[in-house]
Amino acid sequence: VQLQASGGGLVRAGGSLRLSCAASGITFSIDDMAWYRWAPGKQRELLAIIKRDGTTTHADSVKGRFTISRDNAKNTMYLQMNSLKPEDTSVYYCYAHTNWFGKGSDYWGQGTQVTVSS
Repeated sequence: VQLQASGGGLVRAGGSLRLSCAASGITFSIDDMAWYRWAPGKQRELLAIIKRDGTTTHADSVKGRFTISRDNAKNTMYLQMNSLKPEDTSVYYCYAHTNWFGKGSDYWGQGTQVTVSS
């Protein structure tokens, strides 16, 4: 499985961005997908998880502002980010966990930079 993240950029505080994560390869083996972010000097932060059945969980830090979704037909996951704050500035990574005949594997996208100006 390969993951390609896109959609990052520079936005003013209060603005919105939508990140996309396109999966390719053995995509039917993908179970959970998630978005993380990792800024220099900070710990990697799990933002949201979406299961194969569409069940979602969002971190408290982004709940009500960010929404994770996925289109299994397009093999693409999204993160809609609204009401962005300067502290949301980070590199955002997409993640997928696959289950192939009982063997689990983890995959990461290359990261996309999000910069929020005040």
